[in-house]
Amino acid sequence: MLSTLAVLIALVSVLLMAAILVQNPKGGGIDPTFGGQAQQLFGAARSTDFIERATWVLAGILLVLCVVSVMVVGSGGPATGAEIPLQSGG
Repeated sequence: MLSTLAVLIALVSVLLMAAILVQNPKGGGIDPTFGGQAQQLFGAARSTDFIERATWVLAGILLVLCVVSVMVVGSGGPATGAEIPLQSGG
């Protein structure tokens, strides 16, 4: 379960980085460096709304996945150092 969550977190992180890099730093829509033809496909106003909404949705999904993974680890995931019995010398 934890490995599945880790893969999902990595995937969402990569998608979030891509969504952030596609945005124009001045808020002008899709950056021409990453294929300005997509702006013609979506239209100028719709592309900005879509990319911004995708960024917020991906950030929310990443937050939820991180909280869920912490809950999974805390509720019976891998053993922590406190659960390992100490060996006596002898």
